[in-house]
Amino acid sequence: MEIQVSTQAWHEAEADWLVVGVPESPDLSGGFAALDAALGGTLSRLVEAEDLTGKLAESLSILDVPGIAAGRLLAVGLGKNDELNVERCGKAMMTAVRKVASKKNRSVVIALPESLPDGISAGDAAAVAARALIVGSVGQDSLKAEPGHHPLSAATVLASTESEADAKAGVGKGAIIGEAMNLTRNLVDLPPEMIYPESFAQRASEAAAAAGLTCTVLGQAELEAEKMGSMLAVSQGSDSERAPRLVKVEYKGGADDAPTLAIVGKGVTFDSGGLSLKPSDSMITMKCDMAGAATALGATIAIARLGLPVNVTGYMGLVENMVSGRSYKLGDILTARNGVTIEVQNTDAEGRLVLADVLSYAVDSGADRIIDLATLTGACVVALGEEVTGVFSNNQDWADAVLGAAKTAGEDAWQLPMFDHYADLLKSDVADCRNIGGRWGGAITAAKFLEKFVSEKPWVHLDIAGPSFASSNKSHREGGSTACMVRTLIEVASSLG
Repeated sequence: MEIQVSTQAWHEAEADWLVVGVPESPDLSGGFAALDAALGGTLSRLVEAEDLTGKLAESLSILDVPGIAAGRLLAVGLGKNDELNVERCGKAMMTAVRKVASKKNRSVVIALPESLPDGISAGDAAAVAARALIVGSVGQDSLKAEPGHHPLSAATVLASTESEADAKAGVGKGAIIGEAMNLTRNLVDLPPEMIYPESFAQRASEAAAAAGLTCTVLGQAELEAEKMGSMLAVSQGSDSERAPRLVKVEYKGGADDAPTLAIVGKGVTFDSGGLSLKPSDSMITMKCDMAGAATALGATIAIARLGLPVNVTGYMGLVENMVSGRSYKLGDILTARNGVTIEVQNTDAEGRLVLADVLSYAVDSGADRIIDLATLTGACVVALGEEVTGVFSNNQDWADAVLGAAKTAGEDAWQLPMFDHYADLLKSDVADCRNIGGRWGGAITAAKFLEKFVSEKPWVHLDIAGPSFASSNKSHREGGSTACMVRTLIEVASSLG
C-alpha cells in the first residue's frame, strides 16, 4: 500500500474515513476549527458535553458527516499534549486504524496533530501514522475465511505546508518499519506446519533478495562441518523431517572497515520441550518460539531498506525441538562450537543451546557488537510481566545504548543484573557447565550461560518471552505476534551510523 501525503484542509479530504487526533482540552483553532465549522459546531458540542474527551486512545465515531468530503469521521484521543510521545501517539493511531480496517476496501485519511510538544516532530508523527496504517490493517487471522482486519484501499496523511517535506520523509520511514514488523508478525503467527527451518530460510532468502542483500543458508552438512554440536543436538528429534538451518543476512551500508553489528535470533520454529515435555497449555503457542529469529530478519531488512550507514548482519538459528527416538536426552554432554562442554539437565532449556553456537559463529564471522533476541525464559515473564523486555549485558555502555534506543522507539525494556555469582549456579560435575541454573534467577542464569559464547565482545541479550506474543487483542494491538524490538533494533542501528 502506498501512503500519500497531502496538504489539503481536513474537511476537504476525500476518503471513507477521516481520522483526527484530539488532545485533552483541545485547541479549537486551525484545521480543527475549520472542520468544526464545516460540521456546524458538532465537535464543539461534543467537547462541551464531554463526549469527546481526548483521553488517550478513546475514540468516537461519527458516521453521518454532511458538510465534509469524508464519509465518516473518527476522533481518537491523544491524551495530554505535554505527555504526547512516540509511544502514546502510536497507541492512538493504532486504535484508530484497527477500528476503520475492520471492513473491506476502506480508504483513510489521517490528519496529523497541528501542535506537537518538544521531542516529537511532524516527521515522527507521520512515521507513527504510516506504521499504524501498515500494521493496524493486518491481523493474525489471515487464514480465516473472514479475517477481522483488511488492508486499506488507499491511505493519506495530512500535513501542513510547512511540514510537508518532513511528513513525506516520516511516512517513507514509517512504512518501511511497518512492513518489517508485518514480516516479523507473519512469520511468528503462521502455524508450525507452514513455518519450519527450511521454509523460514526460504522466506528469509526471498526477503533478502528483494532488499538487495546477501543471504547465506547453512544446512545440516554445513552445521556439522562448523561443529555446532549444541544446536544440532536440539534438532535431533526431528532432523530427518525438519532439518536445521542457520541463516545469515548481510547488509553493508557502512565503510568496509566500519564495525559490524550482529543481530542474532533464536529460531525454534516449534518447541515441544523435547523429552522434558511441556504440558499442552504451555505448548499451544510455541509456534512463537522463533520470534527472536523473525525479529532479527525483520529488523535487518528494514535497516537495509532505510539505507542506514552501518554494517549489520542478521543471524537466525532455526530448529524444531521435538520428541523421537533420536531426541537429545537429560544427561547428554554436548560440545558447542567454541569447545565448551554442556551437561543437559533440561531439554526444554533449548533456546540457549541454539544461541550458543550461533553467537560463537557470529563472533568468528567478524561481529564487533552483538544483540541477541530470544523468547528464552518464563522466569523473565515472572520477573517483568508480559509487556517488558529483559535486558542483560557484559558491557554497560552498550547496554545503555540499547536501552536508550528502546526508550526513543517507545518500547519498554528493563536491565537485570549479571553478577558473577550467578555463573556458579551453572557449574557441573561432569562438563564445563550445565544448561540450567536451578529454580532461582532463571532469566539471569540463562543470560550468564549465553555470555560464555560471545568472547567478551560487547553484547546485549534481550529476553522477549513476555512481550513478543500477546495472548489477546486490545483496542490498540492485535493478539499474536507484536514484532516487539524491531523498532528498537532499527533505532540502535540509526545511532551507530
